[in-house]
Amino acid sequence: MASATVQNLSFVLQGIHQVKFEDRPIPELKSPHDVLINVKYTGICGSDVHYWEHGSIGSFVVKDPMVLGHESAGVISKVGSAVTSLKVGDRVAMEPGIACRRCEPCKGGKYNLCDNMAFAATPPYDGTLAKYYVLPEDFCYKLPEQLSLQEGALMEPLSVAVHIVRQAQVTPGQSVVVFGAGPVGLLCCAVATAFGASKVIVVDIQQPRLDFAKDYAVTGTFMPGRVSATENADRLRQENELGAGADVAIDASGAEPSVHTGIHVLRNGGTYVQGGMGRSEMNFPIMAACSKELNFKGSFRYGSGDYKLAVQLVSAGKVDVKRLITGTVKFEEAEQAFKEVKAGKGIKTLIAGIDA
Repeated sequence: MASATVQNLSFVLQGIHQVKFEDRPIPELKSPHDVLINVKYTGICGSDVHYWEHGSIGSFVVKDPMVLGHESAGVISKVGSAVTSLKVGDRVAMEPGIACRRCEPCKGGKYNLCDNMAFAATPPYDGTLAKYYVLPEDFCYKLPEQLSLQEGALMEPLSVAVHIVRQAQVTPGQSVVVFGAGPVGLLCCAVATAFGASKVIVVDIQQPRLDFAKDYAVTGTFMPGRVSATENADRLRQENELGAGADVAIDASGAEPSVHTGIHVLRNGGTYVQGGMGRSEMNFPIMAACSKELNFKGSFRYGSGDYKLAVQLVSAGKVDVKRLITGTVKFEEAEQAFKEVKAGKGIKTLIAGIDA
């Protein structure tokens, strides 16, 4: 469908493995603080694939047709009457969750925990895989000249990693072990390195991912064996000279064996952050967590300052997101791209938008 003949071509999930391209009306600005964005690039996230594959994530169930996508960057096409920080033609990274700004978490500075969050491509809210999308101006982050729109699309997963590493309170000289060498895990390694960690070890069960990681912001890699979590943790400590244990363990995989190994690899008083989402319930080494007096934290999406810092880290050359982009496809090839991501091809695939 040629761009000149469409209003707001969108990639819509109708049901499990059922998608279609649908031309919808151009969204209106609901507030004088809103902006209309012509979406240029959108990354495919694991959650998008999960909705396409299963039709739900936990309690979030796709009951009505829903536009997919939430890792996006684009160009401002229209601004509301009260917008002061952006103008038509500005290139922006798009933070895809709109908080209510009124509930206790929002007022307490934790808007990522908003009781009424409207998050893109989370039922019942449409995502960003469309020609146009509307956001409040303060959820758009102007890209410096040296950053491409493709890099802008990766500000979303990078912001997830920034939030995780900030939750871990990583400081210079610390040792950090990251479980999972997918996009978020790799970006956690890069952010931890930027924060001054002296040792950053990434753990994965896929050798190609470890091979990539060896040249990307890590000091070591580790492939766990088919042994107990304590045995893997012991070998992980020994091979990487972690002494009594790592200062910080981050799980970006959601896999139960990784959670167990992460708990066991930490030193007494270490910090564990759960960033990956796995099964709703799993066994947990509670005795080790208690006897080591670990600091255990969850991490959910991103909050105040995370997107801003993500843009700064990339623009300053401290984090390289370009290397994670393994392919870009045309908008019309979105479904095939989903299939390839599901098959584990590449690290981060981008879908190009429809030109204005």
